[in-house]
Amino acid sequence: MYAGKLVFAQLTELIHPEQFHRCVRRYHGDYKVKTFSCWNQFLCMAFGQLTFRESLRDVETCLRSRHDQLYHLGIRGEVSRSVLADANHQRDWRIYHDLAQLLIRRARVLYANEPIGAELNQTVYALDSTTIDLCLNLFPWARFRRAKAAVKLHTLLDLRGSIPTFISISQGKQADVRVRDELVLEPGAFYVMDRGYVDFQRLYCFVLAAAFFVTRSKTNLQFSRLESRPVDSSTGVRSDQIIRLRNPSTIPHYPDKLRRIHYVDAQTDRSLIFLTNHFALPALTIALLYKGRWKVELFFKWIKQHLRIKHFYGTSDNAVKTQIWISICVYVLVAILKKQLGSQKSLYSILQILSVNAFEQEPLHQIFTDSAPQIWEDSTCNQLVFNY
Repeated sequence: MYAGKLVFAQLTELIHPEQFHRCVRRYHGDYKVKTFSCWNQFLCMAFGQLTFRESLRDVETCLRSRHDQLYHLGIRGEVSRSVLADANHQRDWRIYHDLAQLLIRRARVLYANEPIGAELNQTVYALDSTTIDLCLNLFPWARFRRAKAAVKLHTLLDLRGSIPTFISISQGKQADVRVRDELVLEPGAFYVMDRGYVDFQRLYCFVLAAAFFVTRSKTNLQFSRLESRPVDSSTGVRSDQIIRLRNPSTIPHYPDKLRRIHYVDAQTDRSLIFLTNHFALPALTIALLYKGRWKVELFFKWIKQHLRIKHFYGTSDNAVKTQIWISICVYVLVAILKKQLGSQKSLYSILQILSVNAFEQEPLHQIFTDSAPQIWEDSTCNQLVFNY
């Protein structure tokens, strides 16, 4: 007799059915679909992400081996590799983009009070990108170089909880700075970026939107120093200056003042120069904000190592974007679960535990309960003793 919900079903239960169906209806995902719905597609793809399946054939084989439990997973109908491949190729990837945005909003509320390494009440975002290499023969639409294909994953990460709030998928040859045109800037928030995003015309948009940026300065920057502020060199800060751009070609693009901070990292002995349009925060706080940018690098490393976004189940543009967005949904679901259960385990540990317990019928809180192995201190030896 069926005694309870499967672990995988409990995880996907975090998705509100009506919200999911609204995403499907928005893009007519189930139009003329009789058996294999978008929900079935999502469950199969999420199962592949959660259990580290390498291909659609792996997904099909694993699910068919537990055909008696597919109903309890929420999957209706027969799982077929060809049908799933067709769904990934034809059904609009924006369905899962919109679903991810709904999950992200929930996760950000749960992680709103997470520390970010600096005493700030404002939201702090890190903007960066990572390149995912592809085979040019299989993905000719993603040509990057003469003999190489790639897509680029541009991500805006909320440093409170490392939740991605904006993701854009472009071809590998697109310049990082162009993704700034797709962002809707939040007044009062901080945006931390590396030197690849230094474009003064685009940086001035932060000023106009009442938002703040922190970025690295390029070595050939031409400027005039207007003011030098006192600094405490023991903190690593070497200088704190108010400057104005001097190059005639850049002055029209950024006519306001800038703050330039020279900082030396005591651990690595690296000399770093930051630019920002915030003039009130201590210089050391600006340096700590930039240090927090590495969380987005860790996010890229995590999803590449633990989710399936380096080996794709389909070769079309739609199939690639569908797989990436469903992987983001799985990442955010795990983050939501971690917070709701109040677990101290890492996201990696939670993902691993879920992967080996997907078909178990235990409450989620029970499988994450720490149970240390018992060690019996008994002098009695149960092994045979041989006397030679």
